[in-house]
Amino acid sequence: MTQVTVDTMLERAGTGRFQRRLLGVFGLVWTADAMQVLAVGFTVASIAASFGMEVPQALQTGTLFFLGMLLGASVFGRLADKFGRRKILLITVAMDAVFGIASAFAPDFTTLLVLRFLTGLAVGGTLPVDYAMMAEFLPPSRRGRWLVMLEGFWAVGTVLVALTAWAASSWGGIETWRVIFFVTGIPAVIGIFLRIWIPESPMHLLREGRADAAKSVLDQMLVMNGKEPTGTVQIALPQASSGEGIFSPGMIRRTLLMLAVWFLVSISYYGVFTWMPARLANEGFGFVRGYGFLVILALAQIPGYALAAWGVEALGRRKTLVSFLILSAAACLLFTLSTTPILIATALMVMSFALLGTWGALYAFTPELYPTASRATGMGAAGAMARLGGLLAPSVLVYLFIENTAMAIGLFSALLGLAAILAALIDAETRKAALS
Repeated sequence: MTQVTVDTMLERAGTGRFQRRLLGVFGLVWTADAMQVLAVGFTVASIAASFGMEVPQALQTGTLFFLGMLLGASVFGRLADKFGRRKILLITVAMDAVFGIASAFAPDFTTLLVLRFLTGLAVGGTLPVDYAMMAEFLPPSRRGRWLVMLEGFWAVGTVLVALTAWAASSWGGIETWRVIFFVTGIPAVIGIFLRIWIPESPMHLLREGRADAAKSVLDQMLVMNGKEPTGTVQIALPQASSGEGIFSPGMIRRTLLMLAVWFLVSISYYGVFTWMPARLANEGFGFVRGYGFLVILALAQIPGYALAAWGVEALGRRKTLVSFLILSAAACLLFTLSTTPILIATALMVMSFALLGTWGALYAFTPELYPTASRATGMGAAGAMARLGGLLAPSVLVYLFIENTAMAIGLFSALLGLAAILAALIDAETRKAALS
Protein backbone atom coordinates (compact mmCIF):
# COMPACT_ATOMS: atom_id res chain seq x y z
CA MET A 1 0.00 0.00 0.00
CA THR A 2 1.31 3.44 -0.94
CA GLN A 3 2.23 5.63 2.03
CA VAL A 4 2.06 9.45 1.89
CA THR A 5 2.50 12.15 4.48
CA VAL A 6 -0.16 14.51 5.79
CA ASP A 7 1.56 17.44 4.10
CA THR A 8 1.28 15.66 0.72
CA MET A 9 -2.48 15.44 1.24
CA LEU A 10 -2.64 19.06 2.44
CA GLU A 11 -0.88 20.21 -0.72
CA ARG A 12 -3.27 18.12 -2.78
CA ALA A 13 -6.26 19.68 -1.00
CA GLY A 14 -4.88 23.19 -1.38
CA THR A 15 -6.75 26.06 0.29
CA GLY A 16 -10.42 25.93 -0.56
CA ARG A 17 -13.83 25.91 1.06
CA PHE A 18 -12.64 23.89 4.06
CA GLN A 19 -9.86 26.35 4.94
CA ARG A 20 -12.09 29.37 4.31
CA ARG A 21 -14.68 28.01 6.72
CA LEU A 22 -11.96 27.21 9.24
CA LEU A 23 -10.58 30.74 8.89
CA GLY A 24 -14.05 32.19 9.44
CA VAL A 25 -14.64 30.19 12.62
CA PHE A 26 -11.20 30.79 14.10
CA GLY A 27 -11.26 34.39 12.91
CA LEU A 28 -14.52 35.11 14.72
CA VAL A 29 -13.14 33.94 18.05
CA TRP A 30 -9.80 35.64 17.31
CA THR A 31 -11.82 38.87 16.88
CA ALA A 32 -13.52 38.20 20.21
CA ASP A 33 -10.19 37.60 21.92
CA ALA A 34 -8.74 40.83 20.51
CA MET A 35 -11.74 42.72 21.85
CA GLN A 36 -11.31 41.14 25.28
CA VAL A 37 -7.59 41.96 25.43
CA LEU A 38 -7.89 45.54 24.20
CA ALA A 39 -10.93 46.21 26.38
CA VAL A 40 -8.42 46.65 29.20
CA GLY A 41 -7.36 50.02 27.80
CA PHE A 42 -10.85 51.10 26.74
CA THR A 43 -12.60 50.34 30.05
CA VAL A 44 -10.13 51.40 32.74
CA ALA A 45 -11.26 55.05 33.01
CA SER A 46 -14.93 54.06 33.18
CA ILE A 47 -14.26 51.37 35.80
CA ALA A 48 -12.35 53.89 37.92
CA ALA A 49 -15.25 56.36 37.72
CA SER A 50 -17.86 53.67 38.38
CA PHE A 51 -16.22 52.37 41.55
CA GLY A 52 -14.78 55.69 42.78
CA MET A 53 -11.08 54.85 42.48
CA GLU A 54 -7.94 56.03 40.73
CA VAL A 55 -6.96 54.68 37.30
CA PRO A 56 -3.90 52.72 38.57
CA GLN A 57 -6.19 50.86 40.99
CA ALA A 58 -8.74 50.16 38.24
CA LEU A 59 -5.91 48.70 36.14
CA GLN A 60 -5.98 45.68 38.45
CA THR A 61 -8.64 44.37 36.06
CA GLY A 62 -5.95 44.34 33.37
CA THR A 63 -3.36 42.80 35.68
CA LEU A 64 -5.69 39.94 36.67
CA PHE A 65 -6.80 39.45 33.07
CA PHE A 66 -3.21 39.07 31.83
CA LEU A 67 -2.35 36.82 34.77
CA GLY A 68 -5.22 34.58 33.70
CA MET A 69 -3.95 34.65 30.11
CA LEU A 70 -0.46 33.68 31.23
CA LEU A 71 -1.75 30.63 33.12
CA GLY A 72 -4.25 29.73 30.40
CA ALA A 73 -1.63 29.77 27.65
CA SER A 74 0.71 27.53 29.66
CA VAL A 75 -1.89 25.03 30.87
CA PHE A 76 -4.21 24.70 27.87
CA GLY A 77 -1.36 24.49 25.36
CA ARG A 78 0.01 21.41 27.11
CA LEU A 79 -3.49 19.93 27.48
CA ALA A 80 -4.10 20.38 23.74
CA ASP A 81 -0.95 18.39 22.92
CA LYS A 82 -2.03 15.66 25.32
CA PHE A 83 -5.79 15.38 24.85
CA GLY A 84 -6.38 16.93 21.43
CA ARG A 85 -6.93 20.38 19.96
CA ARG A 86 -10.69 20.16 19.43
CA LYS A 87 -11.68 19.38 23.04
CA ILE A 88 -9.61 22.22 24.44
CA LEU A 89 -10.93 24.66 21.84
CA LEU A 90 -14.52 23.91 22.82
CA ILE A 91 -13.77 24.29 26.53
CA THR A 92 -11.86 27.56 26.21
CA VAL A 93 -14.30 29.31 23.90
CA ALA A 94 -17.20 28.35 26.20
CA MET A 95 -15.32 29.80 29.17
CA ASP A 96 -14.55 32.93 27.14
CA ALA A 97 -18.24 33.49 26.37
CA VAL A 98 -19.59 32.73 29.86
CA PHE A 99 -17.10 34.73 31.92
CA GLY A 100 -16.80 37.51 29.34
CA ILE A 101 -20.55 38.18 29.32
CA ALA A 102 -20.74 37.77 33.11
CA SER A 103 -18.12 40.54 33.52
CA ALA A 104 -20.67 43.06 32.23
CA PHE A 105 -22.96 42.27 35.17
CA ALA A 106 -20.36 42.28 37.99
CA PRO A 107 -22.02 43.85 41.07
CA ASP A 108 -18.77 44.99 42.68
CA PHE A 109 -15.08 45.46 41.92
CA THR A 110 -13.95 42.23 43.61
CA THR A 111 -16.35 40.15 41.53
CA LEU A 112 -15.19 41.98 38.41
CA LEU A 113 -11.57 41.10 39.18
CA VAL A 114 -12.44 37.40 39.55
CA LEU A 115 -14.42 37.36 36.31
CA ARG A 116 -11.69 39.16 34.36
CA PHE A 117 -9.13 36.64 35.65
CA LEU A 118 -11.33 33.73 34.48
CA THR A 119 -11.94 35.41 31.11
CA GLY A 120 -8.20 35.87 30.73
CA LEU A 121 -7.66 32.19 31.55
CA ALA A 122 -9.99 31.26 28.68
CA VAL A 123 -8.55 33.74 26.18
CA GLY A 124 -5.00 32.67 27.04
CA GLY A 125 -5.92 29.06 26.29
CA THR A 126 -7.76 29.86 23.06
CA LEU A 127 -5.04 31.80 21.23
CA PRO A 128 -2.15 29.27 21.06
CA VAL A 129 -4.40 26.27 20.37
CA ASP A 130 -6.18 28.11 17.54
CA TYR A 131 -2.90 28.78 15.80
CA ALA A 132 -1.48 25.30 16.27
CA MET A 133 -4.64 23.76 14.86
CA MET A 134 -4.97 26.17 11.93
CA ALA A 135 -1.34 25.51 10.97
CA GLU A 136 -2.01 21.76 10.88
CA PHE A 137 -4.78 22.15 8.27
CA LEU A 138 -2.73 24.26 5.83
CA PRO A 139 -0.35 23.19 3.01
CA PRO A 140 3.29 24.30 3.52
CA SER A 141 3.29 26.45 0.37
CA ARG A 142 0.48 28.70 1.68
CA ARG A 143 0.64 28.28 5.43
CA GLY A 144 2.39 31.55 6.28
CA ARG A 145 -0.03 33.73 4.32
CA TRP A 146 -3.10 32.07 5.84
CA LEU A 147 -1.75 32.26 9.38
CA VAL A 148 -1.19 35.99 8.94
CA MET A 149 -4.75 36.25 7.58
CA LEU A 150 -5.97 34.66 10.81
CA GLU A 151 -3.90 37.09 12.85
CA GLY A 152 -5.47 39.87 10.73
CA PHE A 153 -8.78 39.30 12.55
CA TRP A 154 -7.06 40.94 15.52
CA ALA A 155 -7.35 44.21 13.59
CA VAL A 156 -11.06 43.54 13.09
CA GLY A 157 -11.46 43.11 16.85
CA THR A 158 -9.45 46.28 17.46
CA VAL A 159 -11.72 48.31 15.18
CA LEU A 160 -14.88 46.83 16.74
CA VAL A 161 -13.83 47.50 20.34
CA ALA A 162 -12.82 51.07 19.43
CA LEU A 163 -16.20 51.64 17.74
CA THR A 164 -17.99 50.09 20.73
CA ALA A 165 -16.13 52.35 23.16
CA TRP A 166 -16.89 55.36 20.96
CA ALA A 167 -20.61 54.52 20.81
CA ALA A 168 -20.78 53.77 24.55
CA SER A 169 -19.06 57.05 25.45
CA SER A 170 -21.42 58.95 23.15
CA TRP A 171 -24.34 57.36 24.98
CA GLY A 172 -23.05 59.16 28.07
CA GLY A 173 -23.50 56.59 30.83
CA ILE A 174 -20.86 56.36 33.56
CA GLU A 175 -20.66 52.55 33.33
CA THR A 176 -19.62 52.26 29.68
CA TRP A 177 -17.36 49.36 30.68
CA ARG A 178 -20.45 47.18 31.10
CA VAL A 179 -21.49 47.84 27.49
CA ILE A 180 -17.97 47.12 26.23
CA PHE A 181 -17.61 43.85 28.15
CA PHE A 182 -21.05 42.67 27.01
CA VAL A 183 -20.36 43.39 23.33
CA THR A 184 -16.92 41.75 23.48
CA GLY A 185 -18.51 38.53 24.73
CA ILE A 186 -21.00 38.19 21.87
CA PRO A 187 -18.60 36.79 19.19
CA ALA A 188 -17.42 34.11 21.62
CA VAL A 189 -21.04 33.02 22.25
CA ILE A 190 -21.54 32.56 18.50
CA GLY A 191 -18.16 30.81 18.32
CA ILE A 192 -19.27 28.06 20.71
CA PHE A 193 -21.73 26.67 18.15
CA LEU A 194 -19.42 27.15 15.15
CA ARG A 195 -16.53 25.34 16.85
CA ILE A 196 -18.57 22.13 17.04
CA TRP A 197 -18.12 21.74 13.25
CA ILE A 198 -14.30 21.75 13.42
CA PRO A 199 -12.78 18.22 13.34
CA GLU A 200 -9.70 17.12 15.23
CA SER A 201 -6.29 17.83 13.68
CA PRO A 202 -5.24 14.85 11.48
CA MET A 203 -1.61 15.31 12.59
CA HIS A 204 -2.65 14.96 16.24
CA LEU A 205 -4.80 11.93 15.40
CA LEU A 206 -1.86 10.25 13.66
CA ARG A 207 0.40 10.96 16.62
CA GLU A 208 -2.16 9.14 18.78
CA GLY A 209 -2.12 6.17 16.40
CA ARG A 210 -5.64 6.87 15.03
CA ALA A 211 -4.78 6.60 11.35
CA ASP A 212 -8.34 5.80 10.19
CA ALA A 213 -9.75 8.86 11.98
CA ALA A 214 -7.01 11.06 10.47
CA LYS A 215 -7.77 9.71 7.01
CA SER A 216 -11.47 10.42 7.50
CA VAL A 217 -10.75 14.06 8.40
CA LEU A 218 -8.47 14.44 5.37
CA ASP A 219 -11.18 12.94 3.14
CA GLN A 220 -13.69 15.44 4.54
CA MET A 221 -11.31 18.29 3.70
CA LEU A 222 -10.49 16.97 0.21
CA VAL A 223 -14.13 16.48 -0.75
CA MET A 224 -15.13 19.89 0.57
CA ASN A 225 -12.36 21.43 -1.54
CA GLY A 226 -13.57 19.57 -4.63
CA LYS A 227 -10.71 17.05 -4.74
CA GLU A 228 -10.64 13.26 -4.87
CA PRO A 229 -10.50 11.52 -1.45
CA THR A 230 -7.39 9.70 -0.23
CA GLY A 231 -8.47 6.30 -1.59
CA THR A 232 -6.30 3.33 -0.64
CA VAL A 233 -3.15 5.25 0.32
CA GLN A 234 -1.86 5.05 3.88
CA ILE A 235 -1.39 8.37 5.71
CA ALA A 236 1.67 8.87 7.90
CA LEU A 237 3.57 11.58 9.70
CA PRO A 238 7.10 12.39 8.47
CA GLN A 239 9.86 10.26 9.98
CA ALA A 240 11.08 13.17 12.06
CA SER A 241 7.70 13.54 13.73
CA SER A 242 8.61 11.66 16.89
CA GLY A 243 9.28 15.16 18.11
CA GLU A 244 11.42 16.89 20.62
CA GLY A 245 10.41 18.87 23.66
CA ILE A 246 10.63 22.63 23.32
CA PHE A 247 13.58 22.70 25.73
CA SER A 248 15.35 19.63 24.36
CA PRO A 249 18.97 20.08 23.19
CA GLY A 250 17.91 20.42 19.57
CA MET A 251 15.23 23.01 20.33
CA ILE A 252 16.36 25.02 23.33
CA ARG A 253 18.27 27.74 21.43
CA ARG A 254 15.41 28.66 19.13
CA THR A 255 12.90 28.34 21.98
CA LEU A 256 14.76 30.74 24.27
CA LEU A 257 15.30 33.26 21.48
CA MET A 258 11.69 33.09 20.34
CA LEU A 259 10.31 33.36 23.88
CA ALA A 260 12.45 36.43 24.47
CA VAL A 261 11.12 38.01 21.27
CA TRP A 262 7.53 37.27 22.31
CA PHE A 263 8.12 38.89 25.70
CA LEU A 264 9.77 42.02 24.30
CA VAL A 265 7.13 42.51 21.62
CA SER A 266 4.24 41.98 24.02
CA ILE A 267 5.45 44.32 26.75
CA SER A 268 5.89 47.00 24.09
CA TYR A 269 2.57 46.36 22.34
CA TYR A 270 0.49 46.13 25.50
CA GLY A 271 2.37 49.02 27.04
CA VAL A 272 1.30 51.21 24.13
CA PHE A 273 -2.25 49.96 23.65
CA THR A 274 -3.16 49.71 27.34
CA TRP A 275 -2.37 53.38 27.90
CA MET A 276 -2.99 55.11 24.57
CA PRO A 277 -6.78 54.62 24.45
CA ALA A 278 -7.32 56.37 27.79
CA ARG A 279 -4.77 59.09 26.95
CA LEU A 280 -6.20 59.78 23.49
CA ALA A 281 -9.82 59.64 24.65
CA ASN A 282 -9.22 62.26 27.36
CA GLU A 283 -6.13 64.46 26.96
CA GLY A 284 -4.66 63.52 23.58
CA PHE A 285 -1.88 65.41 21.84
CA GLY A 286 -3.42 68.49 20.28
CA PHE A 287 -5.78 67.36 17.52
CA VAL A 288 -4.57 63.79 18.01
CA ARG A 289 -7.29 62.80 20.43
CA GLY A 290 -10.69 61.15 20.77
CA TYR A 291 -12.18 57.81 19.80
CA GLY A 292 -12.24 58.80 16.15
CA PHE A 293 -8.45 58.80 16.01
CA LEU A 294 -8.39 55.48 17.89
CA VAL A 295 -10.50 53.96 15.12
CA ILE A 296 -8.04 55.36 12.55
CA LEU A 297 -5.17 53.77 14.51
CA ALA A 298 -7.02 50.45 14.46
CA LEU A 299 -7.58 50.68 10.71
CA ALA A 300 -3.85 51.35 10.21
CA GLN A 301 -3.19 47.80 11.43
CA ILE A 302 -4.88 46.18 8.42
CA PRO A 303 -2.24 47.11 5.79
CA GLY A 304 0.40 45.98 8.30
CA TYR A 305 -1.08 42.50 8.23
CA ALA A 306 -1.40 42.60 4.44
CA LEU A 307 2.29 43.43 4.04
CA ALA A 308 3.25 40.72 6.56
CA ALA A 309 1.13 38.16 4.66
CA TRP A 310 3.06 38.98 1.51
CA GLY A 311 6.44 39.13 3.25
CA VAL A 312 6.33 35.77 5.05
CA GLU A 313 5.90 33.98 1.72
CA ALA A 314 7.99 36.21 -0.56
CA LEU A 315 10.88 37.07 1.80
CA GLY A 316 10.62 34.43 4.51
CA ARG A 317 9.35 34.35 8.09
CA ARG A 318 12.52 35.49 9.86
CA LYS A 319 13.41 38.34 7.50
CA THR A 320 9.83 39.70 7.61
CA LEU A 321 9.75 39.52 11.40
CA VAL A 322 13.09 41.34 11.76
CA SER A 323 12.04 44.04 9.29
CA PHE A 324 8.79 44.79 11.12
CA LEU A 325 10.59 44.84 14.48
CA ILE A 326 13.06 47.44 13.18
CA LEU A 327 10.20 49.53 11.79
CA SER A 328 8.31 49.27 15.12
CA ALA A 329 11.39 50.42 17.03
CA ALA A 330 11.87 53.34 14.62
CA ALA A 331 8.20 54.41 15.02
CA CYS A 332 8.52 54.40 18.82
CA LEU A 333 11.73 56.45 18.55
CA LEU A 334 9.97 58.93 16.26
CA PHE A 335 7.24 59.36 18.87
CA THR A 336 9.77 60.27 21.56
CA LEU A 337 11.35 62.87 19.25
CA SER A 338 8.08 64.36 17.97
CA THR A 339 7.32 67.95 18.91
CA THR A 340 4.15 68.56 16.87
CA PRO A 341 0.78 66.80 16.70
CA ILE A 342 1.38 65.91 13.03
CA LEU A 343 4.60 64.04 13.87
CA ILE A 344 2.92 62.36 16.86
CA ALA A 345 0.03 61.23 14.64
CA THR A 346 2.48 59.89 12.05
CA ALA A 347 4.47 58.02 14.71
CA LEU A 348 1.33 56.46 16.18
CA MET A 349 0.06 55.39 12.77
CA VAL A 350 3.37 53.77 11.81
CA MET A 351 3.59 52.21 15.28
CA SER A 352 0.15 50.63 14.89
CA PHE A 353 0.96 49.45 11.34
CA ALA A 354 4.35 47.98 12.24
CA LEU A 355 3.51 46.36 15.59
CA LEU A 356 0.61 44.44 14.11
CA GLY A 357 2.70 43.39 11.12
CA THR A 358 5.21 42.12 13.69
CA TRP A 359 2.53 40.03 15.37
CA GLY A 360 1.48 38.61 12.00
CA ALA A 361 5.01 37.46 11.18
CA LEU A 362 5.56 36.17 14.72
CA TYR A 363 2.41 34.03 14.67
CA ALA A 364 3.26 32.65 11.23
CA PHE A 365 6.81 31.73 12.28
CA THR A 366 6.39 30.26 15.77
CA PRO A 367 4.15 27.18 15.23
CA GLU A 368 6.37 26.01 12.37
CA LEU A 369 9.40 25.80 14.65
CA TYR A 370 8.04 22.78 16.55
CA PRO A 371 6.96 19.20 15.72
CA THR A 372 3.33 18.13 16.17
CA ALA A 373 3.95 16.58 19.58
CA SER A 374 5.16 19.94 20.95
CA ARG A 375 3.46 22.51 18.69
CA ALA A 376 0.62 23.57 21.01
CA THR A 377 3.03 23.45 23.96
CA GLY A 378 5.44 25.74 22.08
CA MET A 379 2.66 28.13 21.17
CA GLY A 380 1.40 27.98 24.75
CA ALA A 381 4.85 28.86 26.09
CA ALA A 382 5.09 31.74 23.62
CA GLY A 383 1.61 32.88 24.61
CA ALA A 384 2.59 32.72 28.28
CA MET A 385 5.57 34.99 27.64
CA ALA A 386 3.31 37.37 25.77
CA ARG A 387 0.90 37.47 28.70
CA LEU A 388 3.77 38.03 31.10
CA GLY A 389 4.64 41.08 29.04
CA GLY A 390 0.99 42.10 29.09
CA LEU A 391 0.90 41.59 32.85
CA LEU A 392 3.93 43.80 33.45
CA ALA A 393 2.94 46.53 30.99
CA PRO A 394 -0.02 48.01 32.92
CA SER A 395 1.29 47.24 36.41
CA VAL A 396 5.06 47.81 36.51
CA LEU A 397 5.12 50.61 33.92
CA VAL A 398 2.11 52.50 35.28
CA TYR A 399 4.08 55.22 37.05
CA LEU A 400 6.53 55.65 34.19
CA PHE A 401 3.61 56.38 31.87
CA ILE A 402 2.08 58.80 34.36
CA GLU A 403 5.36 60.69 34.78
CA ASN A 404 6.66 60.67 31.19
CA THR A 405 4.84 58.99 28.31
CA ALA A 406 7.65 59.76 25.84
CA MET A 407 10.22 58.07 28.09
CA ALA A 408 8.04 54.96 28.31
CA ILE A 409 7.68 54.78 24.51
CA GLY A 410 11.44 55.32 24.20
CA LEU A 411 11.97 52.28 26.40
CA PHE A 412 9.79 50.27 24.02
CA SER A 413 11.92 51.44 21.09
CA ALA A 414 15.00 49.95 22.76
CA LEU A 415 13.19 46.70 23.63
CA LEU A 416 11.92 46.26 20.07
CA GLY A 417 15.41 46.91 18.72
CA LEU A 418 16.73 44.17 21.00
CA ALA A 419 13.94 41.86 19.81
CA ALA A 420 15.05 42.43 16.19
CA ILE A 421 18.59 41.33 17.06
CA LEU A 422 17.36 38.20 18.86
CA ALA A 423 14.98 37.29 16.03
CA ALA A 424 17.83 37.51 13.54
CA LEU A 425 19.74 34.92 15.61
CA ILE A 426 17.02 32.23 15.37
CA ASP A 427 18.55 29.24 13.56
CA ALA A 428 15.66 28.43 11.24
CA GLU A 429 13.69 29.64 8.22
CA THR A 430 10.44 27.72 7.83
CA ARG A 431 9.04 29.18 4.59
CA LYS A 432 7.40 26.30 2.64
CA ALA A 433 8.82 23.76 5.09
CA ALA A 434 6.73 20.68 5.92
CA LEU A 435 5.41 20.30 9.46
CA SER A 436 6.86 17.33 11.30
